[in-house]
Amino acid sequence: MEQINEAMAPREGGARLKKKKGGHGALIALGVTAAVLAGSYLGLCAYADRSAAIWKGTQVLGQDIGGLTAEDAAAQVERALPGLEVGFYLYDGSLEDIPARGEVPDGTVPLRDLQAEIDVPALVEDADHTVRSGSFLTAGWRYLTHKSTQYGGGAEDIRTDSAVLSALSEELAETLSTPVQNTEYTLEDSALRVTLAKDGRAVEAGALRERLEKKAWSCDLSMDVPYSVVTGQTMTAQEIHDSVYGEMKNAGYDQATQSIVPEVLGADFDVPAAQTAMDAGAPGETVSVPAQIQEPAVTAKDLETLLFRDVLGEARTHVSGTAARRSNVQLASAAFNGTVLNTGEVFSYNGTVGQRTVAKGYKAAPAYVQGETVDEIGGGVCQPSSTLYLACLRSNLEITERYPHRYVPAYIPKGMDATVSWGGPDYKFTNNTSYPIKIVTEYKNSYLTIQILGTNLDGSYATVTFEQLSATPFQVVYEDDATLPAGQEKVKTTPYTGYRVKTYRHIYAADGTLLSSAYEATSDYKVRNKVILRGPAAETAPPDIPAQGPGSIVVPQEPPAVIPQEPPAEVPDPVQPDAPVFDPVTPPIVVPDLVG
Repeated sequence: MEQINEAMAPREGGARLKKKKGGHGALIALGVTAAVLAGSYLGLCAYADRSAAIWKGTQVLGQDIGGLTAEDAAAQVERALPGLEVGFYLYDGSLEDIPARGEVPDGTVPLRDLQAEIDVPALVEDADHTVRSGSFLTAGWRYLTHKSTQYGGGAEDIRTDSAVLSALSEELAETLSTPVQNTEYTLEDSALRVTLAKDGRAVEAGALRERLEKKAWSCDLSMDVPYSVVTGQTMTAQEIHDSVYGEMKNAGYDQATQSIVPEVLGADFDVPAAQTAMDAGAPGETVSVPAQIQEPAVTAKDLETLLFRDVLGEARTHVSGTAARRSNVQLASAAFNGTVLNTGEVFSYNGTVGQRTVAKGYKAAPAYVQGETVDEIGGGVCQPSSTLYLACLRSNLEITERYPHRYVPAYIPKGMDATVSWGGPDYKFTNNTSYPIKIVTEYKNSYLTIQILGTNLDGSYATVTFEQLSATPFQVVYEDDATLPAGQEKVKTTPYTGYRVKTYRHIYAADGTLLSSAYEATSDYKVRNKVILRGPAAETAPPDIPAQGPGSIVVPQEPPAVIPQEPPAEVPDPVQPDAPVFDPVTPPIVVPDLVG
């Protein structure tokens, strides 16, 4: 058995010979295979490097030209050009990294709008060259593994005009920008409606133009564009409540800017509930909260057609006296010409005209001072105040403060005057209408005309009459004056009859129907005697008196008589109770008077 086993066991040397023979063949086969593969790869490299077809996955301006010849690729891109657009994707320029784009661009513009000169064959050639760039030995590998190469064109392939891009960039920047939304609110239909703040965005035209000039778009004509955030101003519910809560106001007029001031609604609402609703809303969203609202009677829209539309009333007086007095009347009336009063506002004559001084152009003219007529700076300024008072009465306005003259003036009916003095009496009235009013004055041909402009919806009007309660005639008083020649006389003081009158205001409907009559005021005018200076009587010899005996009587000479005088004819009221306020105003009969 041991011999058999030994005979059957293979020889060690023989086994080694068999292994050597099999290993040599495998090496030869591997070498042949490698040579074949190398030759094939080199052939692939040569094919890839010299192929007339553009590599697969190659794109120009978003068009896939893989597998096409350069000529066919250029033709395909040319056909696509009219429909190509540049897409803009906006991002917050304050961010360090550009975020991922959305699916839809924020804005687009047709490529043709750039009015660019596009060298399509050059685009194709540059794209193909970009794909093939690299070592020859890597061409095969790059050809097999190449997936996508995209080309959008450079400065040489796409040439643009700076002027065209500047205009286009301005338009695009405006389109891509969005306005900021501040917190806004309205009060209507028993509700507070709050539009919440929303940030805006601003695209800078210069930066956009620069990116377009550099062709800073991707191969698919998409471009990232930065913008700056414009933060919207926010308001809390409490701030809104503080703004709207309070007294309702009609729309008015701002004389300084000559513009209509919007109305103010009176409102109240639950502040916590409003804040909760606002916190739950999205930026730019409008939320609604129940509110209690007082609607004004006059809105800004109403005033657009009704402002100063009607003549509410007017008055005209004749201006007489010295040139200085007439100048003062003209100057004072011009000082309040154009004055506007909104509803509830009070006009003050002294406050508006101001102190009458030489520096302002006022001159010395007759005026009353402690019952005497003297020259004073600004004499005559009571005539504009009196004319204005009568115009206000005929406009059915509320008289706030008014004082009659000491003596009855001749340029206006009794009881319809208003005396003023700096530091003393003032004339005031209130705009008790629902609309703004304007005072318009005109001095022409020795007449002063004052109109009150406003809004008269129902056509009603007012007239004014007076009732004379009493008249106190003046007396003529003589005073001796040694400086005058004997028998000569000179008037020292002009006379005034005293009167006590009541004034009444009558309101009529547009058709002339009397709606109401009401007592307006009582005016007490003092009497002033006429004082005449006369020279001393000439001396004459005493008459011969028969001698009397003891107990004879000498009759003393009577003193000069004080002669009562009748009052001058009354100035008739130029406005009858049934005369419409819009009829021309008949000037009063003029009695010479240098004061007031």
